[in-house]
Amino acid sequence: MFSRPRTRLELVPRRVRVHAVTRLTGSMRRTTFRDVDGADPDAPTSLGALAAPGPEDHVKVFLPDPATGELHAPTLAADGGLQRPTGVVSISRDYTVRATRTVDGVAELDVDWVLHGDEGPASAWAARASEGDEVVLAGPRGSVGVPDGVGRLTLAGDETGLPALARWVGAVGAGVPVTAIVEIGDDVDEAFVEAELGRATVEILYRTDGPGQLEDAVRSLGGLEDDELFVGLGEAGDLVPVRRHLRRELGLPADQVAVSGYWRRGVVNLDHHLPLDPADPD
Repeated sequence: MFSRPRTRLELVPRRVRVHAVTRLTGSMRRTTFRDVDGADPDAPTSLGALAAPGPEDHVKVFLPDPATGELHAPTLAADGGLQRPTGVVSISRDYTVRATRTVDGVAELDVDWVLHGDEGPASAWAARASEGDEVVLAGPRGSVGVPDGVGRLTLAGDETGLPALARWVGAVGAGVPVTAIVEIGDDVDEAFVEAELGRATVEILYRTDGPGQLEDAVRSLGGLEDDELFVGLGEAGDLVPVRRHLRRELGLPADQVAVSGYWRRGVVNLDHHLPLDPADPD
């Protein structure tokens, strides 16, 4: 029923610098990147050449070595993939492209980060990031767009999925009704979530109220309409029962249910490309 257009993009490493850091809410920061000083704005390695048209399109962010502060940039291998330098620490994490724009002729790109102390290198870097700090952005390698014919959109997830969920709201037509269910920590402001999701009808759940809330909230919606698309983005363990309910119990087709785990409790650097539910990997 729904067919999402897929576009292959050039995998280009881009060295960029932090132009601004914005405190979004208690545990979330936004870094705005621009090209490093002296970069050619017309080169294919510039931010102006980066394309991320799909709502979930992401870049791989290469971070400096936490011990030395040195940034070891990847290069392109002969097969078109990324080659990390050997003998050094090379840390990367995948993040949704929240927004791209041009300001006074200068290309900018926003990435939103959920902070959780110094437990992970990405959180530790983002909490201390300041103007002039450099990272490398690689990708997106491909883009997955919005299918035609969406009559209603239902979103579910948490603050890690919020940048992509917000892009989904803007990606469907203005006349398409949107419902969003978002589970957040106590240090995330409800008003911020509602502002990010714009015209969507938003239900906020608090993580401290216990597990299983996301599944219960989705179940309470009943079945999906024939032209309704469901998108779930966030913690994998919370989304597995949601997907099982929609796919197994309600029997919805795979193309009507798009669910991806961005992180999993107890797992470092989860590969979100792997099946969310290994027992039902389609």
